[in-house]
Amino acid sequence: MPGIDYHRLRQQITMRQILDLLGFRATWRRGPQHRGPCPIRGCRSHSRPPFSVHLTRQCYQCFVCHSHGNPLDLWAAVRRLPLHQAAVDLCRSLGLPLPRLSSSLTPTLRQTRRVPFRASSRNH
Repeated sequence: MPGIDYHRLRQQITMRQILDLLGFRATWRRGPQHRGPCPIRGCRSHSRPPFSVHLTRQCYQCFVCHSHGNPLDLWAAVRRLPLHQAAVDLCRSLGLPLPRLSSSLTPTLRQTRRVPFRASSRNH
């Protein structure tokens, strides 16, 4: 069975979609950068919101729990799932088909190049 094409999935989803699914409400905005409470750990700060997301760059960072990454990473962190299960769960939540690697890109044992062991040819 072919694996998940994570690269293609990351191209299909946006940070905005993830934030909407999570119900994230920014408390501070400046252009594409939004800040608010951390949706992963619920970290809050009285002086400055610790969670920062950049919608154009498709990345996030929390300055309290030190979590960071792309939209798929955020979904996996909030849902506390391994990446594979998070990808399946996210596609189900968004109503997207799960992008699969084509079988020609999946390495098989026959395609793996093995270097034969060569004994030393030193003469004594």
